[in-house]
Amino acid sequence: MADPPIRIVVADDDPDIRTYLELTLELSGFAPEVVADGAAAVAAAQRDHPALVLLDLMMPGTDGLEATRQLRSDPSTSDVPIILVTAKASHADRIVGLDGGADDYITKPFDPDELIARVRAALRRSSAMRQVSPLSGLPGNPRIEAELLRRGEAGEPFALLYCDLTQFKAYNDHYGFLRGDGVLRGFADLLRIAVRDLQVPEAFVGHVGGDDFVVVCAVGPEEQLAGEICRRFDELAPSFYDAEDRERGYIEVADRSGTPSRFGLVSVAVGVVLEDDESFGHVGEAVTLATEMKAAAKRSPGEGSCYAVDRRER
Repeated sequence: MADPPIRIVVADDDPDIRTYLELTLELSGFAPEVVADGAAAVAAAQRDHPALVLLDLMMPGTDGLEATRQLRSDPSTSDVPIILVTAKASHADRIVGLDGGADDYITKPFDPDELIARVRAALRRSSAMRQVSPLSGLPGNPRIEAELLRRGEAGEPFALLYCDLTQFKAYNDHYGFLRGDGVLRGFADLLRIAVRDLQVPEAFVGHVGGDDFVVVCAVGPEEQLAGEICRRFDELAPSFYDAEDRERGYIEVADRSGTPSRFGLVSVAVGVVLEDDESFGHVGEAVTLATEMKAAAKRSPGEGSCYAVDRRER
């Protein structure tokens, strides 16, 4: 199966340039989503999580620089590469754009081959830096480890939330991996949106692999965030099931001997730990303890999602 085309959000207030950019990108195999202003570009990026955003610098209302600032301040779009398209060619204007958070710029009038080359270069740099999961679009293990190490070496207190989907294997066995991948993508989107809606400071969302995810953030909102993740996923989970299974609240999956067993709806277990410069000898210990707390949450009585917070003195 061929990979889907790479999505790019394009914003320019000139309809002729929008059409030109759209055709240029489509002919190179990309899937552009074209909008007329910066506010629409920010909304599209937050909704669709594109691989790159291409912004005209001078637009009425929300210009390219302000749109860049908004994208960089939102955890769900902070990693997306941004290229500014500008008629201003002065050194000072370029510095302002790059300092504002853009990854690259190209000046009008531009050569289409140069534009595509810059887009591809930005995507290559982004892929190398983010090392994302191709399924969820979230940073994978190398980025997660680097983020934890960075915070640990900087002596920054942080909270680590380790999230694991319960009953997910049974769901995969019953509905198949394509439906299971949809659950994982849905949960990844849920995490992105939750940290944005709660305005969680210094938030980082990563995909460990399989049905394991992490959120790293500043100390303070971690318990509220864990509760919100559980609440939102319990609201979302029934939508992943066929009507009959949803109504009865379980699925039946046969084991290796052919004996059917009942499994409730998929839920999430969240383990929460706090890390400061005196808590752990190494940040890896925080991950180990977070997985222990996640396991404790899984053992909690009752149905539905739940979380457990480590409150032990260390």
